Formats: sequence, structure tokens, C-alpha cells
Amino acid sequence: MNVLVLGGYGNFGTRICKALAGHPQIHLQIAGRHAGKAQALADTLGGGAEGVALDHEAPGLAAKLKALDAGLVIHTAGPFQAQAYGVALAAAQAGAHYIDLADGRRFVCDFPAALHSAFASTGRTAVAGASTVPALSSAVVDALSAGWQSIDTIDICIAPAQRAPRGEATLAAVLSYCGLPIAVWEDGRWQHRLGWAQPTPVHFLRLRPRRGAVCDIPDLELFPAHYRVARRVSFRAALEVGLAQSAFSVLARLRQWGWLKQPEKLAALMHRGGGLFDALGTPLGGMVVRVSGSNAQGQPSQRAWHIAADHDHGPEIPCMAAILLARQLAEGQPLPIGAWTSTGLLPLDAFAPEFAKWGMQTDTVDEVGPH
Repeated sequence: MNVLVLGGYGNFGTRICKALAGHPQIHLQIAGRHAGKAQALADTLGGGAEGVALDHEAPGLAAKLKALDAGLVIHTAGPFQAQAYGVALAAAQAGAHYIDLADGRRFVCDFPAALHSAFASTGRTAVAGASTVPALSSAVVDALSAGWQSIDTIDICIAPAQRAPRGEATLAAVLSYCGLPIAVWEDGRWQHRLGWAQPTPVHFLRLRPRRGAVCDIPDLELFPAHYRVARRVSFRAALEVGLAQSAFSVLARLRQWGWLKQPEKLAALMHRGGGLFDALGTPLGGMVVRVSGSNAQGQPSQRAWHIAADHDHGPEIPCMAAILLARQLAEGQPLPIGAWTSTGLLPLDAFAPEFAKWGMQTDTVDEVGPH
């Protein structure tokens, strides 16, 4: 199968290309606006990989994908918060499968309704959000709550390492909702919280405590209905350096007060200046997912899953779901036809070899009381 990775020499695209290169059922096509950069990466990977000059915003994308005989398009060229579905539609028109790493709430949540018929009519599969959220996060919730009668709360927090490589597109995505009201399921009803405005303490098993702030991601909308959550679904991000976390809080307040209209325009500047905090951080990052509810016996239960990623390997985690799904398609393992979010598509066990490959440590623990 020809697998075309759009944004293939970017922060996440490079990782996906390295993981898929050399797979016996995959011919890798590394695509981006700059042919030289794409081919340079292809040359280092070998295995027949090729670089392709492709602008996903230019007209005629479907015809170009068809000419390249792309069997699967993996879209990593974010940020997705402000994107339409042009790439996915082009993939459908070209008769290709489609996977993206989108974390934009509207992009992912509206994806099935907008594109299901386009992919179902061609017998192809399209998956939005094949990344940490909601692919991995839902796999963890499924594992923690297996056999339970009901779920009361789901609390998720990611904790990136300060020194881990940062992508400008990822930073722009984060800044796009900094200081905006975010709809969250809290106390059994929809309420609004400001993005990044009020960080609160979060406990991790193998990381030092951090403060986490509310982020706008698809899980906040998908999980209350999917898991019939009674009381709360939360998602926070906890930066390692307190000064950096406070800086985001300040930007959030400035936007709330109308003094900063588009924080995402600061992405390039903040991306260049982010290294100033590196001396205060470490190469250790991670994530925690906590679930509470009634277990199989109807007794109150609270469980948590932790992952710790050292040596700046944290950015490998957002790439894992796309890699796993791409291998499934290439190896002829069926995925549901049509357009879907990644919620529940992969079991947690499927990620275990990827965690082990990067020396990541995971822990599942039973907890008592608030954390």
C-alpha cells in the first residue's frame, strides 16, 4: 500500500515516517511543500521511501493523490482548529483511506457527520483524532473501567517535558483557545471554563506535581455521551516549568479582557523563545487518566493510569495511534468503513509494544480519595 504522510518532515510526521519506513506492505511517500526536505528525509530512511512535493491547500489535491496512487493519506499538517475538511474530501475522491492527528474539538467531533457518506460510498475508512486524544485516552478509559456498571468522572492530564521538541503548529493550536470559554461537563451539566486561565495542582506517580490548566480537546465533548458520564469530564495540560504555565495564564486573562485578540499569532515568537525555559526543565514527561464510578459489583471505585516518557520521547505518544492504524490497513486488517473519530478503535494493549520501544513506564493503580 502507498502510504502518503502529509507534513511528513514535520515534528510528528517525521516520527510517523520513521516508524512506517521499511514495513513490507508499505511504500512510504513523504509529502510536503518543499520537495528537497521531503526527499532528504526519504534518503535517510531508505527502503524505497520517496519525497513528494505537495501543498495540501493548493487546488487539485484529489487529482494529485490519485496520480500518486495513494492508498492511505495520513494528515499531520496542523493546526487543525481552523482547518476545513479539504484533505479528507480529497482523499475520499481519490479512493484512499484517511487518518489524521487532529486535536481540534470541532474538527474531530463534526468529522463523522460531515464525511461518513463520502468514505462509505467508496468503501474506505477515515479516522479523525488518531493521536493521544481521543485514541489513546479512550483506550485507557476502556481498560480502567472494563466491566463497570457506570462512570462518574473522567479526569485526564498531559504533562509534556519542557525539553521535548516542540512544533510551532502545535503551539498555535494551543494558543487558539487560550482565554476562550470552553464547554465542559461538570457537576452533571454543561458549564464554561476559560482555556489555560486557572491552573490547579495535579498528582503524577513518576513525575513531580504540576499545575494543570483546562484545554479544549475532543474528549470533553465525546466522552460524556460515549461513556454516559454522570458528573465530570476534564482535560488539563500541565507544563513542567511553572513560569511557562503562568505565562499562558496571563495570555488567557489578556484575551478575556480584550487586550489580546489572537494569541495564536504569537506561536512563532513563543516557539523560538520556548528554549529559554529548558534549563529549568527535564526530558521527563507523561500523562495520567483517572476514572471513578461503580465497578462490576456496584461498589465505588477509582482507578488511575500513568505513563512516564523520559529522554524527550514524549512526542512519540501522539503519533502511535496513527502508526498502529496505518499498519492495520496495510496488513489487510479491517477497520470500519466510513468516517469515524478514533474513540474506542484501539485497545490499550495495542500500544504496549510502542511504549516498550521507547522505554516508557506505565502504571495502573487503585486510588482512594481525591487527587
